[in-house]
Amino acid sequence: MIDLRYHRDPLRRINRRFLDRLATDGSGATTVFNLLEVAGILSFNLNEEQLLNLLFLFPGKYGIAILPPLDLESILHQIPQGALARRCAFGDALVIEAAERYAPKASCFVTWDAEHFAGRTAMQVITPRSALEAWERGRIPV
Repeated sequence: MIDLRYHRDPLRRINRRFLDRLATDGSGATTVFNLLEVAGILSFNLNEEQLLNLLFLFPGKYGIAILPPLDLESILHQIPQGALARRCAFGDALVIEAAERYAPKASCFVTWDAEHFAGRTAMQVITPRSALEAWERGRIPV
């Protein structure tokens, strides 16, 4: 992550040396979950094509294995369409995708992290406090 995004980070040089060493002996590995989380973080600055390139080219760029050793292309077909394009952390994108897919009639998305989700779904994003206040006023935020 430091190598891809934080070019002024004081740890960048040692991080780069570490990555180069891993690439030299081929001993490095990360999980598909880590890779998808990096893609989610970088989605704020990359378009969908750049994100897909990142996912496919990351192992070769750094000379590391992705664990479990699965065909990345087959995994990408299982990711809900649009999850990578939401410009939010991958875990947050999956939460939104699940809510929209399995509760399509829901009008509200209730979370303490409303600022992370606002504008990323058609649902109204509110906090539990806001939901309680609406109920107390006789307006049920469903």
